[in-house]
Amino acid sequence: MSALKRVLAALALATTVTVASAATGGVADAESGPKFAKDPTTLVDTSIGNNGDGTTFPGAAVPFGMVQLSPDTQLNKYASYDYSQNSILGFSMTHLSGVGCQTMGNFRFMPTTGAVTSSDPAQYGAKFSHDNETRAPGYYGVKFDNGIQSELSATERTGQQRYTYPAGSGPENVLIEVGQSNGSTYAGDVHVVGDDTVEGWLQGGNFCGETGKERYRIFFSAKFDRTFSSFGTWTDNTLTPNQRDASRGSQRAGAWLTFDPAKGGQVGASVGLSYTSVDGARLNRTAEQPKSFDKARDAAHASWQDELNRMRVAGGSTADQRTYYTALYHSLLDPAIGSDVDNRYRGFDDQVHQASSPYYQMFSLWDTYRSQNQLVDLLEPGRAADMAKSVLHIYQDGGWLPRWALANSETNVMSGDPITPWIVDIYNRGLLDGTTANQLFDALWKNVNEVPADQSIFRGRDGNPSYVKNGWVAYQNLPGYKYGDSRQAGSATLEYALADCALSTMAKGLGHQDEAATLASRCDNFTKLWEPGVTSQGFTGFPVARNADGSVAGNPDPTQTAPFHEGTAWQYQWLAQQDPQTLFGLMGGQAQAEQRLDKFFDMPTVLTDPAKAASDSWVTGAYDYHNNFAFNPNNEPDFSAPWMYTWTGAPWKTSAVLRALRTLFTDNVYGMPGNDDLGATSSLLVFAMAGIFEAQPGSATYVISAPMFDKVEIRPAHGRTIRIDAPGADASKLQYVSSVSTNKGALNQSWLSHEDLLRAGTLKVDLSSQPTSWGVNAAPPAMAQH
Repeated sequence: MSALKRVLAALALATTVTVASAATGGVADAESGPKFAKDPTTLVDTSIGNNGDGTTFPGAAVPFGMVQLSPDTQLNKYASYDYSQNSILGFSMTHLSGVGCQTMGNFRFMPTTGAVTSSDPAQYGAKFSHDNETRAPGYYGVKFDNGIQSELSATERTGQQRYTYPAGSGPENVLIEVGQSNGSTYAGDVHVVGDDTVEGWLQGGNFCGETGKERYRIFFSAKFDRTFSSFGTWTDNTLTPNQRDASRGSQRAGAWLTFDPAKGGQVGASVGLSYTSVDGARLNRTAEQPKSFDKARDAAHASWQDELNRMRVAGGSTADQRTYYTALYHSLLDPAIGSDVDNRYRGFDDQVHQASSPYYQMFSLWDTYRSQNQLVDLLEPGRAADMAKSVLHIYQDGGWLPRWALANSETNVMSGDPITPWIVDIYNRGLLDGTTANQLFDALWKNVNEVPADQSIFRGRDGNPSYVKNGWVAYQNLPGYKYGDSRQAGSATLEYALADCALSTMAKGLGHQDEAATLASRCDNFTKLWEPGVTSQGFTGFPVARNADGSVAGNPDPTQTAPFHEGTAWQYQWLAQQDPQTLFGLMGGQAQAEQRLDKFFDMPTVLTDPAKAASDSWVTGAYDYHNNFAFNPNNEPDFSAPWMYTWTGAPWKTSAVLRALRTLFTDNVYGMPGNDDLGATSSLLVFAMAGIFEAQPGSATYVISAPMFDKVEIRPAHGRTIRIDAPGADASKLQYVSSVSTNKGALNQSWLSHEDLLRAGTLKVDLSSQPTSWGVNAAPPAMAQH
């Protein structure tokens, strides 16, 4: 029996009674104590994070949907919606949740009244008040100050729009911008087809300006439920009535459609998207066409209700639940479906291919391999397997594995080797069939040892030549995207070592013993950066970046950024989770490592005033990751740091730090510390509040901490229900684990494998208001024995 079949068999052990009770709440509702919400979507506020830090969007989408239809208040500034603004420029079909660079925002629709006199959204944009917005998972509505009511919903591949115009306002219009997006746009065409359809395409790219080279193409087909009384198109600022076709000039291209107010007052549009062709967009629109806008809204709501119930909670305050469920919502927006309903997709060779399963795209891997990937693996194992197959398609079509994939293009953003632990995590959960696993291993083996010949599309691990030879990435301050890891040589070395160590476990599992040994020998390459003479904040010994000859590169002061990507050596020193005891040995032993962690988190303040420690002692700004020695909860490199206490003999301190971390997340628009990065930050919170987290990416093991809800119920797709019961859990109080038991009895170790979690039944966690000795010296093992 394959690993995949074994896991599916374990998932299928659920009894009819268990599944029924999870679905209906019948058994749970009969229990004493807090109750699960009947409809968790009512606890989601999609405005959380709609500011310059979180960069989330409030619009309509379904889980992992191609379409993410949302209002735009600005262009070319991070997220295209900023809560502080009061004008909407239109509603575009694509967004990315929480990214730190402007992108997407394709095909912007805008209802107006009166004569169409301008193609400039600054001229036709409409004022609005947040009091007149309605937000819910799968739905967004707003009434402009001018009286026009706009409503949005979505299916996986279509955006549904309904516009209601005030009586007596004159001609009713919909403007469609094709040539201008929330990011770079290079070409685009629009075509008015017949008397009720508009179609077109655009080419975008240059995400974050990293390479300037990557491009993607996207297509749409929009069918209206009323015929046009007149129409026209524009190129840049030139509007031409009665013209059906237009191409982008230097700024814009679009079409306007006018409807006779005597025949309606309300206009509906169904817009299909595709990355293959206009034919694909038309096919998607036709296949997913709902019977009405309200049916689409109901179906989107049902999909989110089902998805949010996969990890539902009971207990805590209303603010706790709103914060938690909104984070869970944000965690399940991406990666997004990239294939048409017939599984055709556009590959990294810019050709259209046929897949045997849904193809996913939008892989923000440097961010998501540390938290969000694990949540998808747990709740949606089938989707996770398809996502891994999608990455394999990228390799087969383009020749290399991606680093940060935007649609069918490689942006080369960020550093290190995130794809390796990302895939290994899916493999070590038993979610890959043998053929796929072996093909992915071959791709990963190539990636960890070689470099692309020309680096024109894929950068790969550009630090490999020196890393494979010496065990560290040699620092080079060379311009251009081709040498990004060499410029970030310190952090890149640490990321490579973690990736190699993770891959050694996959190699061993597949029977590649020689490769496993080679990779395992690299697990501790972080030791080669250790500089014992560097001192800071009363501690001696820190990682540094090195030149090719082994000398220290740049400023060795660990509070200064130097060649570490979005962080300092103080923050990156903990990125050796694959072998914590060896790391602690460099620091002078467990006790010294614990004191260093205490300094990092300001533990004395954490234990007396958790909120003060988080707001005053830690790094607080979303982009303030440079030149600091404190914990940065806003950025991914520090995500695992709170769990390092698991290996120092003081796992109770992890629970204390997580209670402090919780205070940084609130249930309002400013409630997200740092960019959400396609659900990475939100997933961190979901796991922290549930009381489990994978601290060693690639290991498929969960470390246990004090839950923040009385009950957590995990319902993997097609799997058995897992309960985490922690009576009296309260996120506002410092609480610690005093004992844990599963259906097999007392659990004395501080962790569970993924397979053991699936079989745990109910995880009973007893809590104490005082530190305890539970889990001391019972931490997960090093990832590879070497």
